[in-house]
Amino acid sequence: MSSYVIRSVRAEEWPEAKELRLAALRDPVAHLAFLETYEEALAKPDSFWRERTAGGAEGAEGRQQIIAEGPDGQWVGTLTVLIEEPGTTDWAGFPVERKQGHVVGVFVRPEERGSGLTEVLFDAGLEWAWGRGAERVRLIVHEDNGRAQRFYRKVGFVPSGVTVSLGDDEDREWEFVLDRVLD
Repeated sequence: MSSYVIRSVRAEEWPEAKELRLAALRDPVAHLAFLETYEEALAKPDSFWRERTAGGAEGAEGRQQIIAEGPDGQWVGTLTVLIEEPGTTDWAGFPVERKQGHVVGVFVRPEERGSGLTEVLFDAGLEWAWGRGAERVRLIVHEDNGRAQRFYRKVGFVPSGVTVSLGDDEDREWEFVLDRVLD
């Protein structure tokens, strides 16, 4: 792991952020993990990618995209953490009751999986969320995405019992949470 750099994106790195997102959307389980298709993302203008990257860049408020950069400089993994404030409503229409982080956009290139890189990305994302006062961190995972569910359990996340329907009753996502443990 020492040959990888784990860091927040920089606003000017939108081409790299775009390339990694498109790679993620080509993954065989992308239809279970992401709420957009490769074709939808590919059709977006560069201005979209510039804005998206700047919104999650180092120093941005309320959102941070963290990447893993390989020894050759290639981006090999990413996740984004959004801060959700109490008194607001989340993307699915549920009320947010306490300050929490929401992990989205998790992806590690297939050739890097199993190396411990995903754990390192999660550690960085959790540290960022805890550093902004989050009381818990959550994520949403498709009921059929067993690979992701196994990983989330491995790093301490547990199902909260909240289920999100994605339009039809047979396509559901589950909320997994990790509460902050104070020393």
